Amino acid sequence: MQEVFVTGPLAWPPLLEIVAGGPLSGRPRAARLTGATLGPDRDTCFPVLVPAAEGMADGVLVDLPDRLVFDRIEYVAAALGCTPIPKHIEVDGEARAAIAFLGEGETEPGAAWDEAGWAKRWGDIALNAVTEIAGYFGRKPADEVAAHLQMVLARAAARVSAADAPPATLRSATPASQVEETGREVTHAGFFLTQTHSLRHPAFDGHMSPPLQREVFVATDAALVLPYDPARDRVLLVEQFRMGPYGRGDPRPFVLEPVAGRVDAGETPEATAHREAWEEAGLRLDGLEHMTSHYFSPGCSTEFYHCYLGLADLPDTGRGRGGLETENEDIRTHVLGFDQAMALVESGEANVGPLVLMLLWLQRERPRLRSAA
Repeated sequence: MQEVFVTGPLAWPPLLEIVAGGPLSGRPRAARLTGATLGPDRDTCFPVLVPAAEGMADGVLVDLPDRLVFDRIEYVAAALGCTPIPKHIEVDGEARAAIAFLGEGETEPGAAWDEAGWAKRWGDIALNAVTEIAGYFGRKPADEVAAHLQMVLARAAARVSAADAPPATLRSATPASQVEETGREVTHAGFFLTQTHSLRHPAFDGHMSPPLQREVFVATDAALVLPYDPARDRVLLVEQFRMGPYGRGDPRPFVLEPVAGRVDAGETPEATAHREAWEEAGLRLDGLEHMTSHYFSPGCSTEFYHCYLGLADLPDTGRGRGGLETENEDIRTHVLGFDQAMALVESGEANVGPLVLMLLWLQRERPRLRSAA
């Protein structure tokens, strides 16, 4: 029987049960590891245990019934950036040999772990994320999961956000719990994720649909912002190469779009809009106006857009450059008058749905915005 020491998120009972693959037979015992502490950045979904010369970490010592459970915990810990290391753990005043999972680097001692505060902010996201991570056990190397951890976390955050659904006054209020799902398979798991669902859903005639198999592209939420200068009546668009048009066979795979980016776990869509405006266009926005939040292609994708107008003092330069080299972004920016932007809609050169929608929204609200400038 192997004993392991876990602390922080890995010691949270609901999460530990998912990682272990079910309830643990033995009762975890309060334990302490000296010479280590949770990482200095506590306001993250998965702060990890790292060495600290004067540190002290409180956690639990768990007796594992078999090697499989240890392998599952080791796998998830590795996906979070931790390595199993033999340590002496203090339990009831005695030292016991056990395995602890530590990340790289060293830091100063941190404050005591606030499990309740962490669970309130991150708990639901962490449970969704670790469910996906544990689902790759035996199917995908942990280092590959670690390489895409931010996408895993963003998908988890999107699932949590989806629970705050808008009302159903015209559409059916039939809950998702009435869908009968008989199977779910991950058919691709890289930077992006696709799943195949086998299910039956309630039909409008009161019966259940025949058995169906449906594939879905599991994406994240995204924030989109159309920068607008009401005093000068001009907008900023970004241009970049896109795989969708290229894969479709479009001879012109460079497209015009609003500023856009993934909503990271723990980040609000508004914060994403401000961040992306700076990263893609070098803009500090003066304010945001919410346009709409909607699914982009609900027949095959979970992708959900939060669209904003970003009030800004736009530069006089017609073209600029933007994007992060670390994300291999190659972006060109265009500042143009509102009438010129609407001409792109008329000609079809503006052929990205969110941009067309956002320009039409601006067309409706433009008199109000200009009068207040």
